[in-house]
Amino acid sequence: MSGPTSPVRPPVAVTGLGLVTSAGLGVDATWAAVCAGRSLAAPDPVLADLPVDFSCRVPFTERELGQHVGPRKAWRMGRPAKFAVLAAREAVADAGWDPASWDGARVATVIGCSFGGAEKWEEQQQLLTEGGPEAVSALAIPMIIPNLPAGEVAIDLGARGTSIAPATACASGATAIALARDLLATGLCDIAIAGGAEAATGRMTATAFWSMGTLSQRTMAPDEASRPFAADRDGFVLAEGAAVLVLERAADAAARGARPYALLAGCGSTSDAHHPTAPPEDAHGAEAALRAALAEAGVHPDDVDHVNAHGTSTALNDATESALIGRVLSQRPSVTAPKGVLGHSLGAAGAIEAALTALSLRHGCVPPIANLLVPAPECDIDCVTKQPRRQNVAVAVSHSFGFGGHNVVLALTRP
Repeated sequence: MSGPTSPVRPPVAVTGLGLVTSAGLGVDATWAAVCAGRSLAAPDPVLADLPVDFSCRVPFTERELGQHVGPRKAWRMGRPAKFAVLAAREAVADAGWDPASWDGARVATVIGCSFGGAEKWEEQQQLLTEGGPEAVSALAIPMIIPNLPAGEVAIDLGARGTSIAPATACASGATAIALARDLLATGLCDIAIAGGAEAATGRMTATAFWSMGTLSQRTMAPDEASRPFAADRDGFVLAEGAAVLVLERAADAAARGARPYALLAGCGSTSDAHHPTAPPEDAHGAEAALRAALAEAGVHPDDVDHVNAHGTSTALNDATESALIGRVLSQRPSVTAPKGVLGHSLGAAGAIEAALTALSLRHGCVPPIANLLVPAPECDIDCVTKQPRRQNVAVAVSHSFGFGGHNVVLALTRP
């Protein structure tokens, strides 16, 4: 990944997309949901009786997910791995690849995940408490550890190249995409299956985020809870899901006649080196990442048409991100924030938002921000609200920021 002074690199092509979100399975379901601009947050039975009892959960039970994955494989997988496998299959098919015919040794898998199988850990702890050691599943560890989404995708697709599972909190999915780009640029693979997966909507995770004061507490109106950049925002909504992008060198994609959604033209990655959970007020690390991504893409800040914002609906993040956008991208590009509709899927969010940014480039359309009725005075940016905006987007950036001070910005351009 690139720092503030990185040179321009040849872009890579985004040739396939796969999504699993609170809107359902598949790219079409999620794109339709974000364009509708209505939050998918709803009461969550798993969180019943907790101070915050709603989430944006993927609307399938473990049994239903297993049927989609295939029972012969699903029995050993945790929920985030199932999401990743389903998203990867869609992305690979969308890109026009057949895993039975490719050279698997030249295919990399890079799937970010921050929490791993958090709910499965809670379940197994309860079994240990109630039934003793013999009640704990022999598959508990493979279902919990955060590298298994990457591992199971590699197994499912026969991808025998480099496999990495970055964990940079809420930037994990974007980090994975940037790392995959580097693998392509250095010739370590010819195809990269990259993205993020997360399933951390369990009781302990929800309680811990509530204790931090980061979750919205609109329990009487969950579908109005996530409201990025709004004056009355009060926190984010926990979500789960996955996104996978197929990346190839642009020349290779052109040679096989692929039609890319977008070109990943630049990536910037920095650390705030400031605080475990809070961004610095001047957003110096995020600004450095944004400028690095643009420099690597060979794009002037005034050329950016659109920003897919991190937009968590928290007081500090939205204010500092708005100031960053206004300071660096002073021509006022359109801004959207998918977490208003889909919630915050933590380690998967950056990959989901990168996929949606690519779709905005493809369709010439920017989805609206859900629940943004009265923008905050400190968020003086061009937010898209109420309905999708038709826009000829040629250059876009996708922001991802994570606990620990991780900043990743992806710059995408129209092919």
